[in-house]
Amino acid sequence: MPFPRASGILLHPTSFPSRFGIGDLGAEAYRFIDFLADSGQHIWQILPLGPTAYGDSPYQCFSAIAGNPLLISPEILRDNGLLSNAELDEFPELPLCIDFGWVIHAKLPLLRKACENFKIKSTPEQRQAFNEFCQTAEWLEDYALFRSLKEAHGGASWNTWDEAIAQRKPEALDQWRQQSGSEVFFHKFLQFEFAQQWTHLKQYANEKGIQILGDLPIYVAHDSAEVWAHPEYFCLDPETGAPTLMAGVPPDYFSPTGQLWGNPIYNWERLQQDDFKWWVQRFQSMLTCVDLIRIDHFRGFESYWAVKAGEETAMYGDWKIAPGNALFLYLAEQLGTLPIIAEDLGFITPEVEALRDQFQFPGMKILQFAFDGDSSNPYLPFNATANTVVYTGTHDNDTTVGWFNERSPEEQQKVWRYLGCAQTDEIHWDLIRLAFGTVSNQAIIPLQDILGLATWARMNAPGKAMGNWGWRYEASMLTSEVRDRLRSLTELYGRLVNQPHSTSN
Repeated sequence: MPFPRASGILLHPTSFPSRFGIGDLGAEAYRFIDFLADSGQHIWQILPLGPTAYGDSPYQCFSAIAGNPLLISPEILRDNGLLSNAELDEFPELPLCIDFGWVIHAKLPLLRKACENFKIKSTPEQRQAFNEFCQTAEWLEDYALFRSLKEAHGGASWNTWDEAIAQRKPEALDQWRQQSGSEVFFHKFLQFEFAQQWTHLKQYANEKGIQILGDLPIYVAHDSAEVWAHPEYFCLDPETGAPTLMAGVPPDYFSPTGQLWGNPIYNWERLQQDDFKWWVQRFQSMLTCVDLIRIDHFRGFESYWAVKAGEETAMYGDWKIAPGNALFLYLAEQLGTLPIIAEDLGFITPEVEALRDQFQFPGMKILQFAFDGDSSNPYLPFNATANTVVYTGTHDNDTTVGWFNERSPEEQQKVWRYLGCAQTDEIHWDLIRLAFGTVSNQAIIPLQDILGLATWARMNAPGKAMGNWGWRYEASMLTSEVRDRLRSLTELYGRLVNQPHSTSN
């Protein structure tokens, strides 16, 4: 569906300032929403919100639906009577860049304390809200069981657990519920608190005229609650539970050997036989959390790269046809018009474009890709159409300053020639101005580019297994000068959407 002309900022909640080692849904999240509103922005784009696994990637989560407990604000728990100031004061000082290992080590005991206090101190209203959440969240029981079982098995992948548990034998699951009720309760509590805090934050954003653009990865992790609970929907070895076909992409801009993600490929035939009910639940759940959805790797709904188990890279695989047309028709029938943006980067065929355009999903244009090749380059602004979203770069790109500094003098000159202006030391603002001036209905800029940060602030480098996702900004960086400059460009290029008046400074 086409969206109104507007602009926004890409920033994952883990990147908020916080004294607890990782961004959370507390005061700085609300301050950022005030900054969005005051600078005239209409969209806040985030990455997936799920509980992260090995490598800390939000694209490899223990669940496609659950929230990341590390985003829970301890200060909100304190305000709700579940933690004390003394308990918060004992939290150790952690570095600005997220050290996920230390955050887990330090924050989980605090969350466990809050859970124990909830059992003792919660009000009747809190207990009623918790019970209602547990009754209505259809996915919650499987997720809480999965997390408690995983911890009991030392973090091992579900397909290596005791056979009766791995295969979900009812007697074995009932026995586990009885002996591990407190741990199952803990994970339900975490999801309840995450949902409460996120719902309040989303409501605040919407009241300020901000829409939240969520991110839906096409695939889910093999070691996840969904694959354990519904193995019939994935290409798995019936004896070992291991993937027989793995997801990825062939060699591309980001990697000469392709990207082997390792996620199991869907059993699309079985999904379609069951009227795509798994996908309907996934979209329904996500639309309670966000206003708009960016589908990561959209092309996989038309055809997907399948790599056989045992391959070490994604160089050798096969393209297979997916029933994307049938899926989106059914989703529209069940859920109405879908507020979807299609991530259509990389090797895109006419068939993928036809699927995208059939449902009027906006595609994406990345300015960092625009200045190489000839005038047919699809990322050049004059080749864009209105029903697109333009970015300076995404979470997978270097920052604009870092990208520009890595270009040769000749390649830098090509950018200046296109911009048609005198060379400046503010290439980030030059590309923001270019993005805002395009015909694309939406322009979304990573916060790192608005702040003019170099490569050290990059969020993710595809193909790099560790050391990603750790960037956070400092509260002092959101200055009135940055706010006013961004708002000025937003007004100049007709991207200011009517918003409620903001009272922040």
